[in-house]
Amino acid sequence: MSRANRWLLPDGVKEVLPPEASRIEGLRRTVVDLYQAWGYDLVMPPLIEYIDSLLIGTGDDLDLATFKVIDQKTGRTMGIRADITPQVARIDAHSIDCDGINRMCYSNTVLHTSAANPLASRSPLQVGAELYGHAGIESDLEVISLMLETLTSVGIKHPITLDLGHVGIYRGLIEAIGLAAEDERELFNLLQSKAVADIDALVCAMDLTDEAKTVLSQLPRLYGEVSVLKQAEQVFGNVSAKVSVAIRYLSELAEAVKARFPQVTLYFDLAELRGYEYHTGVVFAALTPAFGQAIAKGGRYDDIGKVFGRARPATGFSADLKVLSELSEVPLVKAHGIATPAEVGLSSEQRQSLWLMQSQLRLQGECLVAQLSDSPTPQECSRQLVWQNDAWKIVPAH
Repeated sequence: MSRANRWLLPDGVKEVLPPEASRIEGLRRTVVDLYQAWGYDLVMPPLIEYIDSLLIGTGDDLDLATFKVIDQKTGRTMGIRADITPQVARIDAHSIDCDGINRMCYSNTVLHTSAANPLASRSPLQVGAELYGHAGIESDLEVISLMLETLTSVGIKHPITLDLGHVGIYRGLIEAIGLAAEDERELFNLLQSKAVADIDALVCAMDLTDEAKTVLSQLPRLYGEVSVLKQAEQVFGNVSAKVSVAIRYLSELAEAVKARFPQVTLYFDLAELRGYEYHTGVVFAALTPAFGQAIAKGGRYDDIGKVFGRARPATGFSADLKVLSELSEVPLVKAHGIATPAEVGLSSEQRQSLWLMQSQLRLQGECLVAQLSDSPTPQECSRQLVWQNDAWKIVPAH
């Protein structure tokens, strides 16, 4: 790299400058305070861990997103975290002695080898909350509610759509139909890309009953408003009891969410398989027309702690606070600081009095900027301290 372009940052990695950095920090404090007000304890996992604990149970996607390095002391491979959820699972399994409900929250930077989507950063500031030790609608409702409250707390006033799905529907159908492993993999990939025509062609070529083909071809078409759940019950009701249970679960959860957040639009996609390799139940995401991707997402992942020797029910969500800040309508506010004079030429009495005055004003929340020798009044200061009548006074800056 030449000296001329040495200042360039890697693609997808951006620095945050004033005053945006101050706003993000303010939003971070707001979010953490919100989580703690709901009973979630703040944790700070390490930036780097051994790869065999960092990636266990999370699937290939996270493996590809994780930077790997070699520990010079042990020769073992380490990973720079690309997601905090596996770390929280490890903490619940081994670091916190809790047999009951365990609520944890976090706010830390993660690093990705490549951006998750064209709008994403490779160094998101991940915030989120996770609840361990309870399986059922109550905990899923709590986590979804906290996610939606997060969006409100950071000043997002754009319309919000909550996308709901349940991976148990797909799993139940595949199990009941007895789909061959090779066909299932191909179907899964096509469902990920929503390639309906290709799905129809694949299903038509499968050695299945007409009823099974109808069921699989209908799956990618079941999306939209709450009426989709009734359609799903009619199409899938006789296929599998597990599928029926998952549909009813979604219906009850949606009703509870709507009662709390009537202003939020509910959308259902029964072929949504985001995080399929580790999600075990409900999956959800918050979207807004102001941004082309999900701005917060989560779901249930009851098996994630199993690899650490302590499988417990778990549900949670996360978001990139940098994205939330971009969408926030909280105004960017520059501090109207107070300039304090250079001490050159001041008497010892004036210096001591100035120091006491500065300390008191800072304790009151004021921003004081020292004017150094031979420098002009700082531009960010609309006021200044001047010595008048044997005391320091705050006056408008010249």
